Amino acid sequence: MQNTAETAPDAPIDVTLLLDDPHAAYAALREAGPAHRITGADGQPAWLVTRYDDVRRALADPRLSLDKRHAAPGGFRGFALPPALDANLLNMDPPDHTRIRRLVGKAFTPGRVDALRTPVRQVAEELLDAMERRGGPADLITDYAGPLPITVICDLLGVPHQDRRDFLAWSDALITPDPTRPELMRQAIGAMLEFYTALIAAKRAEPGDDLLSDLVAVRDDTDGSGGGGGGDRLTEDELTSLAFLILFAGYENTVHLIGNAVLTLLDHPEQLQELQRNPAELPAAVEEFLRYDGPSPIAIRRFPKEDVEIGGVRIPAGESVLLAIASANRDPARFPDPDRLDRGRELSGHLALGHGIHYCLGAPLARMETVTALEALLARFPELRLAVPRGDLRHRPALRSRGLISLPVAW
Repeated sequence: MQNTAETAPDAPIDVTLLLDDPHAAYAALREAGPAHRITGADGQPAWLVTRYDDVRRALADPRLSLDKRHAAPGGFRGFALPPALDANLLNMDPPDHTRIRRLVGKAFTPGRVDALRTPVRQVAEELLDAMERRGGPADLITDYAGPLPITVICDLLGVPHQDRRDFLAWSDALITPDPTRPELMRQAIGAMLEFYTALIAAKRAEPGDDLLSDLVAVRDDTDGSGGGGGGDRLTEDELTSLAFLILFAGYENTVHLIGNAVLTLLDHPEQLQELQRNPAELPAAVEEFLRYDGPSPIAIRRFPKEDVEIGGVRIPAGESVLLAIASANRDPARFPDPDRLDRGRELSGHLALGHGIHYCLGAPLARMETVTALEALLARFPELRLAVPRGDLRHRPALRSRGLISLPVAW
């Protein structure tokens, strides 16, 4: 294990250790050193940063680029996405990142999100009605945690109802690709590109009262004003990539957050009962769920534009840097007794939704959806319980996302 620039490296750490029992693995890595060489799921080497202070500083460090063009020659290249899906905020630095984030950020202000609270509660109640009619047991991921955010984000963007089931299948193919069938990911990428291209064309022909129609109008603004200054324009690839990112990220993070939160409560029945009695405490509880078992264990990969030191470890320019948010959020130097679920702890510094200019754009929406989903669920099914042995549950085998494959429940 290599944890200083001067130490002769042993073999890089196998990434599967972070999938089988991540919190125990991160605890051992934090104790051993601030940054470690790992072999990623793609077979490429990377640096994994584990301690809270280092991760927080690195998240806001402008020397660490999200742009793959700063990767070392022959190094990481990522998914083979076509340019029309790859020109998104997860690959951008300022000034392009600043320009695009400003354009879409208006859709996720606290006021706009709060206006969605009633429609989100209505969707939640309809999904629970359907679960109740069918009777238990039910898979909370398939029947509730998944359909809720996809319905909300599709409504926000103006995606037709008949296209939403296909989108779920494509998203799953990208989130947890089957290594034995790489063609499935390629097919999903091709289908998504075709879908977004057709959807944008439909919004051009018949604009609606939705976010995508607004973005198309910004893209097509002939005088370049964009409604917010002469430089606020989108290229066609940026428009398509932005629609892709909003739908994909809006679904993935929230479904995992809701599923993880419900499992956490089922693992802590006394706290489940307390929140059923006092649902007004759910917003604070969701912050602890984010810290305790958030949906994004590792931040988007970064590439140093120059040699950098993180925790005293020298990392050469162009090498991959993975910032372990899940590890930072359980660092006892920042959160005492970090493996204990404590809804009363001070949580203002947790990193589950990022930090700095790349802080999660949809954070207000994800928080609101999760609080609303839990409010409705706990009110409807006060006797909610697992329908299978706890040991039968499995998480998706993905390093960058933490979510359950299924969550069978009864009531």
